[in-house]
Amino acid sequence: MFQTPKPTVRVEVIDTGEQYPCALDESLLRGMLRLGRRGIPVGCVNGGCGVCKVRILSGEVRRLGPISRAHVSQEDEALGCTLACRVAPTTEVVLAVEGRMSKPFRAGALATGFSSPQPNP
Repeated sequence: MFQTPKPTVRVEVIDTGEQYPCALDESLLRGMLRLGRRGIPVGCVNGGCGVCKVRILSGEVRRLGPISRAHVSQEDEALGCTLACRVAPTTEVVLAVEGRMSKPFRAGALATGFSSPQPNP
């Protein structure tokens, strides 16, 4: 039988310029991994390590599960930070990599010609 394609929205990782379609019912991280794309650092894919910490620069997301306060404080969350493995898009999303993996990703993007605006804290 034929399956109806799931609705998707565009996600852009500003650090690398990578763009990919993400289903509304999958996490930002799983959407990227499903397509074999890069841009968001990958760790445990389950919210425990904090490697996939991102800042939502534009667009809206919804939680798929709890977000560890060990990795995203309430203050961080109020400023748009979240874990890409724990949220799904509800609209088109533009995000920037945060946390301990942000510098290697930004350095790689600069080396390949991409530039990234620094998010305002």
